[in-house]
Order: sequence, then C-alpha cells, then structure tokens
Amino acid sequence: MKFNYGKIFLLGFGFFGVSVIWGTYNAFVPLFLANKFHLDPAWIGFFMTLDNIAALLIQPPIGAWSDRLRTPIGRRMPFILVGAPIGALAFGLIPLAAILPLFVACTSTLLLSMALWRTPVVALMPDITPSPFRSQANGIINFMGGIGSIISFLLGSRLYEINPAYPFWLGSALVLLASILVFSFIREPQDFTARSEKQPGLFESLKSVVQDDDKSALRVLMAILFWFISYSAIEAFFTLYAQNYLGYPENSGAGARLLGQLSLLFVIFALPAGMIGARLGRKRTIMSGVSIMFLAMFSMFFIPAETLNIVLAAKVPVLGDIPVIGPILMVAGVAWALININSLPMVVDMTEESRIGTYTGLYYLFSTMAAILGPNINGWVIKLSGENYRYIMVVGPIFMAFALLMMLGVRRGEARTGSLKG
Repeated sequence: MKFNYGKIFLLGFGFFGVSVIWGTYNAFVPLFLANKFHLDPAWIGFFMTLDNIAALLIQPPIGAWSDRLRTPIGRRMPFILVGAPIGALAFGLIPLAAILPLFVACTSTLLLSMALWRTPVVALMPDITPSPFRSQANGIINFMGGIGSIISFLLGSRLYEINPAYPFWLGSALVLLASILVFSFIREPQDFTARSEKQPGLFESLKSVVQDDDKSALRVLMAILFWFISYSAIEAFFTLYAQNYLGYPENSGAGARLLGQLSLLFVIFALPAGMIGARLGRKRTIMSGVSIMFLAMFSMFFIPAETLNIVLAAKVPVLGDIPVIGPILMVAGVAWALININSLPMVVDMTEESRIGTYTGLYYLFSTMAAILGPNINGWVIKLSGENYRYIMVVGPIFMAFALLMMLGVRRGEARTGSLKG
C-alpha cells in the first residue's frame, strides 16, 4: 500500500459533502423551526440534538458491519452508494415541507441516511493509507471538511437571502457530486477478503478495550470523550456568551463571526497539524494541543469582558472586526487542529486492519456521547450560576484537564512503520 495525496483529496470530497450538509442543517433548520413552525426554544434545542442521538445509536454498529461486509465493490462503498443519495434527496425536500410532520419525516430520513454512510466514508481513509501517513491524511480529510463548512456558511447565507431552499439544494447537489467522485476514483483494498475468521462486533470490541491489560485504547477513548465534552459545551453556548457576557447586540451575529475565526484557523492548520503529528508523534502533539486549549479557555474566564472586547483590528476581510478575544480563539483553533487531526489515526492504529471500521465506530461512539453531554452539562452550570455565561469557560478547561490526564498513560497509537509497503 502506497500513500497517494491525490486519492486522499478525492476521498476528502466525501467528508466535504458531510460537512456541507451539517453546516447548512445547523445554520438554517433552527430558523425553519422558529419562524415557519413556531416551535418553543426548548423543543428546538431538543430537535437539534437528534442528529447526535441518531449518530450515537447508528454509526458505531454501522462501522462494525462495514468491517464484516464483503461485496464486489468493497465493504464501505455500499453504505456510501445507499446513504448519500437518500440523504441528498431528503435534504433537498426539507425547505419544501409545508407541515411539521412532513418536515420531521424529511429531517429524520436525513439523519438516518447520514448516520448510515459517515463512518464507512471516514473508515476509508485508514483503509487506503499506510499507518505512517494517517495523521497527514486525516489533516487533508478535515481540511476538505472545513472547506465544506465554510461554503455552507458563507455561500449558504447568501443563497438563503435569495431563496431559503437554495442552500439545501446546493448541499444536495454537492453530496451527490462528492459520492460520485469517491465511487469513481477510490478503489478499496481487496486483501481483507482473505480473512475468513469472524470479527468481533462493536460491543465485543468495546469490552475487549475495557478488559485489556494495556489501557491505552480506553484512555484515548476517554480523552476523546472529555475533550469533545469541553469543546461542544462551549460551542453550544458561545453565541449566548457573546451576547450575555461580552455584551454584543442580540442580532449582531458577532458570536458566530468569532467562532468563524476559530474555524478558519482550524482549517488553515489542518494539514500542518497532521505533519506535526507525524514528525513529533501523535501523543505529544495531542497533549500540546490539549494544554494550549486549556490555557486559551481559562484565559477567557479570567480576562475581563471589557478587555476581551477591545478591538485590535477592524474589518479584516472574511474575519470582520478582531477584538482581543479573536487571537485567543485563533490559538484555540490551532490547538483544536493539533488534537482533532491526530486522534482518529491514533485510535485506528491500536487495532488490526480488519477492524478499522469498528474502531472508527468506537471513536464516533465516544465523540457523539460527548456532543450530547457537553451542552447539557454547561446548560446546568449556567442555570445554577444564575445565568452567568462567564462560567462556560470553567467547564471547558476542567474537561480538557481530564483529557490531559487520560493521555498521560497512553502507550500505543503511534504510526506503525511496518505498515509502509511498496
């Protein structure tokens, strides 16, 4: 197996399609729920967690199933060829739904179909990439995903002003295009067909991880749970933090722009983060990112709001105004790249090639649990603090510290040099 940058960029279109869908969904579905169907904010919040609940229940077993599946076109491709077209169709129908039950039917179909093919398309990366290059490859995949998110936000917002259906139709078209490109140009390795022994499923694999004398895999999975709780807890409430603590006007969109500064630096640093992980080691790179993220979050708690709001640069193209909090968020974006780009390669390099899909499913099991737990934990913290949104910057660092403690005991997961074959 040889490393091919061109193939990884083509595979990145799959993750690009996923990111376009979720960026558009998260940006505009709440507007439909509030303005078109007049749902209460509490119900909107619950509705917007359904994607994570669906992912939690479906993605891990799908990953294990894809490990065991044997077809002439591979073990991952059937999920992509079924899930992507159904998802694209359901996504395109969402803005056309005139009544709430039909809207729920469209969004539910989308959630199920996306959960069907996300894990297999991500598992394709380690399938076609030698172990020493998986951090770089994951950087490329996340770079493509970041481009998809930027398109969904920037271009999608302009299209929404013309016609609310246009961003959804754009997303549907791009997902279909992405799946066609992946199917046309990516060939799955066929050497797994020689393995006739029965492979353990998701929960058997989780049990073996827990019972393993070497707790490295369990520690990494727990670290993933903790740092995603930290990140999702802050992300879910950041726009309200900007409004209620930093004092930005309710309809200014300043919180979203500030998050955009973090996201842009994450995208820019996605490729270098993979290269750093390959050179310095994944564990060392991840721990550096966790430490930097810890400091960035805590600094936003201790620095007064008046200081965080001081404008350093005004009207920078794409980024808008850059106050003091802007560079802190940019540093956090770089740190998040160091963490996120190297974590999946570390997980899949703790198992044999035949179980990559299962371990990809474990990765998503823990990260999705975190995406459900994080916002709920911070919601209670905000409520118990008398709605003092400053305290969202306490929850994040605490869980980053837990993640750092977990990573200290990791002994495996670095690139396997023996995987590089001609």
